[in-house]
Amino acid sequence: MNYLNPDLYNALAAQYVLGTLRGPARRRFSRLIMQHSAISEAVNSWELYLNSLGEQLPDVAPDNDVWRKIEQRLGFIQAQKIASQVEPAPTSKFEPSNVVRIPEKKPRLWQALAGLASAAAVVLAVLLVQMQPAPISEVTQIAVINNQQADLLWSIEITDEEIAVRATKALQAKQGVDYELWIVPEDGNAPVSLGLLPKDGASTLVKPLVFEQINIAALAVSLEPLGGSPNGSPTEVLFTGKLVIL
Repeated sequence: MNYLNPDLYNALAAQYVLGTLRGPARRRFSRLIMQHSAISEAVNSWELYLNSLGEQLPDVAPDNDVWRKIEQRLGFIQAQKIASQVEPAPTSKFEPSNVVRIPEKKPRLWQALAGLASAAAVVLAVLLVQMQPAPISEVTQIAVINNQQADLLWSIEITDEEIAVRATKALQAKQGVDYELWIVPEDGNAPVSLGLLPKDGASTLVKPLVFEQINIAALAVSLEPLGGSPNGSPTEVLFTGKLVIL
């Protein structure tokens, strides 16, 4: 595999910065960053580009209702109510002025607070479990689809479960048509459709079982009527791209 191919290392650099390049492939690419200035510059460019997108988003501060619900869920508001309902012990007007009064213990209050603290710990544990991110499938193969001018039009990431496709700004999609992605088998059999490609942004395609059952020579993109190929075969093949195993 030629890692110094600009199309390949640019696609890998984007995955590296986004965090979708994982496992041995990420460690291998980290070494390449240290060894090749062109790859390091590609990573820096992607970091600057993605950081600039984040800076364009306005800050959104949570309103007071959000904090109130958090306090309710953790039991803090209920504890405050219980504490406010406990009346202080009355003092006698006949006590000598030199007598220091020792505050009486209020076991019910402390028991209530201890119970609330335990409940809050349980709620917090449940919340932390619920907030755990779903495991991300490791990208095992990638492909890039370029036009005749070598402009990157789509980047494709393949995991065990799905095919993630992202259109780039270089894509100038035609109106009134669709672009369809195909498997081109090595044995010369008919191409197999993988679905329609996004004209902007990103989309996810279902990975068919046949993807693992045949040897793939390339991926192809065809120009089709709206809705895809009318007869199950590519109408007009525009671009092709090789699969790269990570």
